[in-house]
Amino acid sequence: MRDFMSVEDLHVYQKLCRLHIDVCEVSNDWPRHERFELTGQVRRSSNSASAQLAEKHDDRHVRNKIEGVNGSRGEVGETIHHLYMANLKRYIESKQYRSFKDRYKECIRMLNGMERTLEKQLPERDRRWFS
Repeated sequence: MRDFMSVEDLHVYQKLCRLHIDVCEVSNDWPRHERFELTGQVRRSSNSASAQLAEKHDDRHVRNKIEGVNGSRGEVGETIHHLYMANLKRYIESKQYRSFKDRYKECIRMLNGMERTLEKQLPERDRRWFS
């Protein structure tokens, strides 16, 4: 029996890592002139979504873990924006954009659940989520 879950055991972390790999694959085909702009931005934000969780996962303070979850959620939002711009610029099809967005939205729901669970470990007066 394990009493400690590593970050790699978190389903949301696994999904975010898989999404990062998929974002990197799809952005390989984008124009060279976007290499240091949109391509780099979407890759960095998609990687940072899982990195934020990893950075704070082993922290002893619950509020810091919640900060990691919030940071991850922010990076997900940024990644969705970059993918939307790629769709507007016709680097990816609308169907592919919607698929990425749906997968990222699922991660947001999972991150919200993590935050609620972590909040329950705080004194009631310090909680942001109510029941």
